[in-house]
Amino acid sequence: MKLTSLLCFLFLASFAMAQRPAQGPMSKKRFNPEKVGYKLIWEDQFKGKTLDTTKWAVRGIGPRAIAYVSEEAVKVEKGYLKLYALKKGDSLLGSAVGTQGKFMSKYGYYECRAKLQKSEGVWAAFWLQSPGISKGEDPAKFGAEIDVMEFFKKLGTDIVSHNVHWAYGPNQQSTKGMQSYRRGVSLGFHTFGLEWFPDKYIFYVDGYKYYEVTTGISNIEEYMILSMEYPSKKEEVLKTIFPDVFMVDYVKVYQKKEGY
Repeated sequence: MKLTSLLCFLFLASFAMAQRPAQGPMSKKRFNPEKVGYKLIWEDQFKGKTLDTTKWAVRGIGPRAIAYVSEEAVKVEKGYLKLYALKKGDSLLGSAVGTQGKFMSKYGYYECRAKLQKSEGVWAAFWLQSPGISKGEDPAKFGAEIDVMEFFKKLGTDIVSHNVHWAYGPNQQSTKGMQSYRRGVSLGFHTFGLEWFPDKYIFYVDGYKYYEVTTGISNIEEYMILSMEYPSKKEEVLKTIFPDVFMVDYVKVYQKKEGY
């Protein structure tokens, strides 16, 4: 595992349970990016039979936590990207795809529509990452890990988490987990969105605004990641039912022509 990936995982794991109390939406009005001047600049609706390698690559093939990230656990079928958690003999297989080296951007509105995994232990994640996050402590210059959505089922079937991490290394920092209560979020498909400004982040579930954050703000281009994550201890996957899957319908990125 590369140093950056290792630091990323350790930091994710250390803050996985550092959650704020769950809360409902801040507004009853649903957000529509096009109605406030955003234009669609990038999307993938996973219409083919294989991963579109002009947009994504299987990310970090090799050991990660207690599993092994494998191309075998990544499928595109019937209009969906399927990121699996698999058990193959004594081996656990995980999955992740990312746009690093293919598409990077800063600011705008990022959204995926997805169906979350069914089990505890493993968790679905949609996040943005900086290629230089471990090179310095100022998020404006070196970027941040922006967790648009993570679903830790052990926190509750109606709760999704959001987070921001920066300054990978001895002085790592975090906003700590923000929990959004959305009834029925573990069932069927839902949308998970991030609005990223030069001075704040806004997190959305099903178009409803749940959190606004003004710390750990990245001002550099970042890439997107979709992943099925594993914990660091095998005891934590005793309740996991294999195979499990994080199913993504689409990913869309919007920006405003006039900028920010």
